[in-house]
Amino acid sequence: MNDSTTQSTPQTPPAAPPQQEWQAPPAAAAPVKPTVDPRVKSPVLAVLLSMMPGLGQVYVGYYKQGFVNILIIGSVISFLATAGHHDHPLTPLAGLFLAFFWLYNIVDAGRRASQYNQALSGHETIKPPSDFKMPGPGGSMVGGICLLLLGIILLSNTLFGFSLHWMEDWWPVALFIPGAWLIWRSIQERAAR
Repeated sequence: MNDSTTQSTPQTPPAAPPQQEWQAPPAAAAPVKPTVDPRVKSPVLAVLLSMMPGLGQVYVGYYKQGFVNILIIGSVISFLATAGHHDHPLTPLAGLFLAFFWLYNIVDAGRRASQYNQALSGHETIKPPSDFKMPGPGGSMVGGICLLLLGIILLSNTLFGFSLHWMEDWWPVALFIPGAWLIWRSIQERAAR
């Protein structure tokens, strides 16, 4: 036998796995700023806007309440303007009511904005107001009659010079229509029970 055949060829050691280069851990992702819900209302802005009665409620989305507030405050101011000339006994009471209702209007606007935001964030204290809807094609008999009468009165003043001084004494009659409507609705609701 040949020595050369019995000698084995030297084996090469297995290759070491390639060393990976050291890498820095990934940088922490920048915190994502939460996007502000565009529906959120500012209570401070609602309070400031309600210095003009009803405008804070309109900003939050309570259109009917805003229009009711401006009508009440406007009516009391009109009463005070006309009653002031006649030394009316209800003038002090109307003045106190005007101050109270105006401040109530301001506080109410801020409170409604806060509750609106709570409802948006999931703390369901109230339901957010629905979008403002224009009157449907069905119309309103009472509203239509009131607008027709107002148009006739104003047109008679502008075209024919009809004096409107009588309105200073008779403006409270305008409260009869909504008062009668409220009584009628109450009777209907009781009858439906």
